[in-house]
Amino acid sequence: MSTAPEPLPHYQFEAEFVSNGAVIGVDEAGRGPWAGPVSAAAFWINPLHKDRLPAMLTDSKKLSAKKRDTIRAELCNPVAGHVFAAFHVNAEQIDQLGLLPATFLAMREAVAAVEKMLHAKHKQIAHILVDGNLNPAWKWPSSAIVKGDSKSLSIAAASIIAKTSRDQIMKSLAADYPEYGWQDNAGYGTRAHQQALQDYGVTPFHRRSFAPIKKRLGKD
Repeated sequence: MSTAPEPLPHYQFEAEFVSNGAVIGVDEAGRGPWAGPVSAAAFWINPLHKDRLPAMLTDSKKLSAKKRDTIRAELCNPVAGHVFAAFHVNAEQIDQLGLLPATFLAMREAVAAVEKMLHAKHKQIAHILVDGNLNPAWKWPSSAIVKGDSKSLSIAAASIIAKTSRDQIMKSLAADYPEYGWQDNAGYGTRAHQQALQDYGVTPFHRRSFAPIKKRLGKD
C-alpha cells in the first residue's frame, strides 16, 4: 500500500506575525560537505503573492536539481515582489570560526541584506523563522522550527535559494578543479571525491578542520 505524500509547507507560521511586519524565512545549505562554503539564505514572501507561489515549493532536499532550478526561477521573478538574499562563508572562514558560528554568520548576513532591501520598501522585520532547533544571536525576534523547510513556505523558499546558490558556486569551482566532481557531489565526501583527494591532494577550497581533510593532510 502506498503512503500518502507529505503535505507541502504552509503559511501558518508567517500568518502569526505578518500583521506586525515582514516575516523572514532562513535556511542553510552545505554544512556537511568537505569542500566549499557554508551558505544561508533569507526569504520574505510578498503576502500579496503568497497564493501564487510554485506548487512544488518544499524542502530543497526533497527535490531534483531540475525542479529546484524551476522553482528558483519562479521565486526570483521580479513580478512577484519577493525579497531574498544569500550569503556564503568560505572554507577558510569555516576553519577559523568553526562550522556552527560560520553558519550563523551566513544567516545573519543574509537577513541583514534582506532587511536593507525591505527598508527601501518601507517595511520592517517583525519575525524570523529559522530552520532547525537553534537561533543565531541577533537583534531580531525569531523562532527555530525543526524541519521548518517542510513546514514553512518562507523557510522552504530560503532552502531553495541557499541550495541553488551554493550549487552554482560549486559548479564554478569545479571548472578549475574538475577531478573532484564538485559539479555533481557539491563537495560532499563521495567515493569519487575521496579518490580525487588521494590522487590530487587537498585544494584551497577544502575544509582543513574537517577530520577527513585533516587525515589527508597528515598523510601528505
